Amino acid sequence: MKIFGFAGWSGSGKTTLIEKLIPRFVKRGLRVSLIKHAHHTFDVDKPGKDSFRHRHAGAAEVLVTSSQRWVLMHELRGTPEPPFEEQLKHFSPCDLVIVEGFKYQPIPKLEVHRAGTEAALLHPNDANIVAIATDHALETKLPQLDLNDDAVIAEFILGHLKLK
Repeated sequence: MKIFGFAGWSGSGKTTLIEKLIPRFVKRGLRVSLIKHAHHTFDVDKPGKDSFRHRHAGAAEVLVTSSQRWVLMHELRGTPEPPFEEQLKHFSPCDLVIVEGFKYQPIPKLEVHRAGTEAALLHPNDANIVAIATDHALETKLPQLDLNDDAVIAEFILGHLKLK
């Protein structure tokens, strides 16, 4: 299982880029999974649904399943968030895990950066960033990829991970 991350500040275009890359990887025959780290409270459940009611009643885990998909919701209930490595163990076998967020994990990453972003670049302080996808020229020794050319970015990632 190969792991490749996307790092960048909010609004840089990470999600949009990943959304374009996944079909390219799948078309190449790869089984792709994704882990996204949310820096805020989130809920995939809806108030009033049975699963929501059961979780709020105190269930530690609720698994909802149908003929189309299944989801396991696990409530931490005050315990610390499990480490990144532990989270990866929840995946079924796959060829590629795409990581959005977890910007400080020691995994190969592509920094996504847009012109006009006032936030500092991450790559000078992260040796795990292997290239930058950007819409403008930057002063760096790292490879720079056109943020709007997802075909080239996909080829770069596949080559870097030796998945070609």
